[in-house]
Amino acid sequence: MTAITRTEAEDLLFLEADLLDQWKLDDWLALYTDDAAYLVPSTDLPPGADAAKTLFYIADDHARMVQRVARLNKKSAHSEWPRSKTRHLVSNVRVGAAAGEETPVSAAFVTFRSKNGVTDTYMGRALYRLTRVDGTLRIREKRCELDLDGLRPHGRVSIIL
Repeated sequence: MTAITRTEAEDLLFLEADLLDQWKLDDWLALYTDDAAYLVPSTDLPPGADAAKTLFYIADDHARMVQRVARLNKKSAHSEWPRSKTRHLVSNVRVGAAAGEETPVSAAFVTFRSKNGVTDTYMGRALYRLTRVDGTLRIREKRCELDLDGLRPHGRVSIIL
């Protein structure tokens, strides 16, 4: 596998953030591999907790990601219709050493969600596993570890971090 540079990783993560802010969810999904996972552990779990062994806020495989995008694109998604305004900020991107076909990448993130006069702030660390598919950089896994005591007050994440 060709080494992934920080610039390449940043370009992909910045593109992902932009697509989410524009609510281009189908384009966002296209950034992921067919065996991808999108994970958001609950805030009371230690780093590295396993989604197969404990409860996560979100533990989507690719099929569930497809379902999530389809649901969020419908008006019947009451928690997100009308759609929230979001702003995804990504910084401190670090590229680790490749392991086989994958390269670990970490980044700090803050996602602001504004709806009905309320702004929620989700902040934390995103851990990615990136790979190349037919020469194109793709996301195999995104794990958002929130730096929060809990989710205010509704206890859910209705947007994609």
